[in-house]
Amino acid sequence: MKWRAILACLLWGSAFAGAKIGFQYAEPIFLSGMRFTLAGMLLIPVMLINRIDLRKELKNWRFMLLFAFIQTFLQYGLFFMGLNRVPAAISSIIVGAGPLFIAVMAHLTLKNDRMTPRKISAILLGLSGIVFISASKGGMDADNSSFYTGVGLLVLSNIIGSFTNIMVVKKKGAKISPVALTSFANFTGGIMLLITSFIVEKPEIKIYPTEFYGALLWLSFISAASFSLWYGELQKPGVKVSELNMLKFIIPVTGSILSWILIAGEQPSVTTVTGIFIITMALLLQQIPEGSMRNLFRRKKTIKT
Repeated sequence: MKWRAILACLLWGSAFAGAKIGFQYAEPIFLSGMRFTLAGMLLIPVMLINRIDLRKELKNWRFMLLFAFIQTFLQYGLFFMGLNRVPAAISSIIVGAGPLFIAVMAHLTLKNDRMTPRKISAILLGLSGIVFISASKGGMDADNSSFYTGVGLLVLSNIIGSFTNIMVVKKKGAKISPVALTSFANFTGGIMLLITSFIVEKPEIKIYPTEFYGALLWLSFISAASFSLWYGELQKPGVKVSELNMLKFIIPVTGSILSWILIAGEQPSVTTVTGIFIITMALLLQQIPEGSMRNLFRRKKTIKT
């Protein structure tokens, strides 16, 4: 049982509500910069307790720096800007469709993780759920351009996130500590985001309400814990990135429910519930073992005969 990956998905699902609370007080890029910088710092005591050889890990500093730029700076910079334009329940569903993008990326880049009719069916079903939710929520009103921009940013963030998963899988041989990789990527990428925020957003430095600091601490903990757990699973022998990522069907369900409970104005609707159903069915379809459907049809044909 991949309990570490499941726990990571549950943590990620709770990030949407925390981010929406943070957006009430801080700009999106500034908030993400603070979040990831703090997340990287939170893992320093963990590395010391586990006696991780930092000199050995930093031999891969070029890869880790590139990973920080792509995974933290690009992916989550786009993610937070998109999340700021889209309701939390909707954004959690779109981001929850990430496994569909990863299945395509794995097929194109990994020889042992090829596309199958089952995967194609799941991708088409899942993408139809995203299109349905976006069109129904945004309508055809030109005033909803911000919503559509947010959806586009979140989809682009998904694509970049797929690529970073492939990067970790291809780097298995280097045996980089998932905790060290997460700490370096979060801290370095967080600094990049903060610098960008001061240039673009020009945030005001002030004392925030207690609610903001609680949300920031929780978001930082999520980043530190979930990525460490996830990268550890990706580096295990025999793990297929597309199959592991199918566990992320937990994220949209968790994110939507918590958003409806914790955030004012976030309520379940026919479109969001339908979107959850469509995407969840797509991801569950991906869990069916290869050949099971063919065997089932063969049995039915035999019975009829």
